[in-house]
Amino acid sequence: MATRHYADGEEATAAVAAAIASARHEVLVETYILRDDRIGMALVDLLRAAVARGVRCCLLADAVGSWGARRAFWRALTDAGVSVRRFHPLSLDLINSFRRDHRKLVIVDRSVAFTGGMNIGAEYGSSLARERRTRWWRRLRTLDAEHPDTFRDVLIRLDGPIAAQLASVFAEGWHRAGGGALPALEAVTWAEDGGDYHGAPVPVPLRTVTAESRADALILDARPGRGQPETIAVLAAALGAARVRAWITTPYFAPPTAALRLMADAVRRGVDVRLLLPGISDVPVMTWAAHGAYSVLLASGVRIYEYQPAVLHAKSLVVDDTVSIVGSANLDYRSFWFNAECSVLVLDAVLTGAVAQAFRDDLADAREVTRAEWQRVPWWVKVRGRVVRLGRWAL
Repeated sequence: MATRHYADGEEATAAVAAAIASARHEVLVETYILRDDRIGMALVDLLRAAVARGVRCCLLADAVGSWGARRAFWRALTDAGVSVRRFHPLSLDLINSFRRDHRKLVIVDRSVAFTGGMNIGAEYGSSLARERRTRWWRRLRTLDAEHPDTFRDVLIRLDGPIAAQLASVFAEGWHRAGGGALPALEAVTWAEDGGDYHGAPVPVPLRTVTAESRADALILDARPGRGQPETIAVLAAALGAARVRAWITTPYFAPPTAALRLMADAVRRGVDVRLLLPGISDVPVMTWAAHGAYSVLLASGVRIYEYQPAVLHAKSLVVDDTVSIVGSANLDYRSFWFNAECSVLVLDAVLTGAVAQAFRDDLADAREVTRAEWQRVPWWVKVRGRVVRLGRWAL
C-alpha cells in the first residue's frame, strides 16, 4: 500500500482533482460539508467530465453540513449525470436528524482513496503557507490571528486494496441515504439492528500503482449504532501502547473522563503526551469544553498547545515512530456516538513521520498553555469550562 500525507489545502485539492481526472470506472465522494464556491464548482466540472468519459460518479453529502449550497448547484450535479444523495434531511424524526454523516472520502476506481478532515470548500482548499507569505502581518497577532478563509487540515492518500474496503464504507452511507446498490457491493447495508454488515468488496479493474512505501492499515469505521466501541477501543489501545510519544491534534476536545486518565497514565509511563487544540475555533463552545479539562491535564503532565495562524480542523494521532491515525473523528461525544465517521490507523514509518513532522511544524505556530499560566486565567473562564464540559454529551 502506498501512502501520501497532505497538510496543505491547495496541494490536497490538486491531488484529488488529478485522481478524479484519471478515473476510468468509478468516482465515489462522501463529505460532511459541500459548498457551492470555487472548490465545489471545480468538483462539478471534474465529475461532469468523468461522466462524459463513461465513469460512474456518486456523491453523498450530509444534508445539514451542506445546507448552504444553492438549489442550482445540486441541479448542476444531477444535470451532469452525477448520482447525488443527501444524508438525513431534517425532518420530524429528531433522533435521526441529530445523527450526521461526518465522513470525508474520495475513492477512485476502488484503487485510490483520500480521507482525512478536509471537507469540500474554499476554506479547506486554500494554502495556509501562501497566506502566511502574502499576509505576514497576521502572524504578529495573538488571539486575533484567525484567518477564517483558511483552515489548517489534513488529508491522506491510500493506494491499493484498502481503497476497495473504503468503498464499502461509502456504500453503507449511500444505502442509508437511499442510493442504489453499487456493483460488487450489493450486500453492504446500513443494518437497522446495529449488526455488522456482510459484504465482500471486489475492486473494479484498476491501473498499476507504484508503491512509495509498504504499510498496513486498519479502517476505524463508525456509524450511529455500530462501530463506536471498537473505534474507542482502538484509540485507547494505541494510547496505551505508546512508549515514546503520543501527539494528538483535534479541533474539538470534549472526551469522556476515561480518556483524560489514559493520557495521565501515559505520562506516568514516561510518554511525551502533547495535545494541539485551536487557539481560535469555528465552534467557540467546544473551546470552552476543552478548557474544562485543562486543569486536570496540566496537573498530570500533559502539554497543551493552542494553534494560532488559522482555524485548526485537523484530526490526527501519532504514537511513537510507526503508528498514526488520521480521519474525520474528533475527540468528542458527537464523533464517538452520534456521527458516521471514518478514520484510518496506519502502521507505516513514512506516513507517521510525515504526520509527526506536520505536528512539529504546527507547534512552531502554537502557544503553549503552561500550568502556571493557566492558574492565572480568570476564575470565570475556568468555571465556564467546567460547566460546559458537564454537558459535553450534548455538544
